Amino acid sequence: MGVKKIKEKDSGQIVCDPAILMGKPVVKGTRLSVELILEKLSSGESMDDILEAHPRLTKEGIFSALGYASRVLKTDIVDPLPERKHAVRSR
Repeated sequence: MGVKKIKEKDSGQIVCDPAILMGKPVVKGTRLSVELILEKLSSGESMDDILEAHPRLTKEGIFSALGYASRVLKTDIVDPLPERKHAVRSR
């Protein structure tokens, strides 16, 4: 199969390669998946923290991961999250 570049408006930084992380979208030149970058950002890690922990990653790579995730969510059918029932607090 080989490496498949994901169409990116900006830089072509996101690629899929069956030999890397079972073909998950990753930032080119790294083994960092789009999923991992989103998890780190959503857990409160700053961009600077992520860049410091992963020296081969660039700001451009992080922004490409965010752009890729945004485009995927716009084009795929997304199941709604289940409603959370509000817990009743006893006093």
